[in-house]
Amino acid sequence: MIVCSCNVIMKKEIEEVIVSLLDEDAWQLITPGVVYHAMKKRGRCCGCFPNVISIIVDVTERYHREIETPDDKIIPFIQKIQAEHQRCETVRMLARQAKMRRAAA
Repeated sequence: MIVCSCNVIMKKEIEEVIVSLLDEDAWQLITPGVVYHAMKKRGRCCGCFPNVISIIVDVTERYHREIETPDDKIIPFIQKIQAEHQRCETVRMLARQAKMRRAAA
């Protein structure tokens, strides 16, 4: 499945990069920017970033479950990633609203 049509990046490619990043440091906070940098790509329209964040959450949780990280360590970490996702979505929504207001004026 293509996640980023601007760069033609497949979901599997993103998952592989996330796993390799987690192998380096299982507790690093991975963002779409980190993933794209590791792939030597750049976000263009960045419309894929919400989906990339969802993939990061899923892969990170699965990774920690496979290495048998205790739940009391996984859950707060995943919540931190999800909070960052929500923050990004809020910023995007506010930017869209401001753009619409400027266009209407």
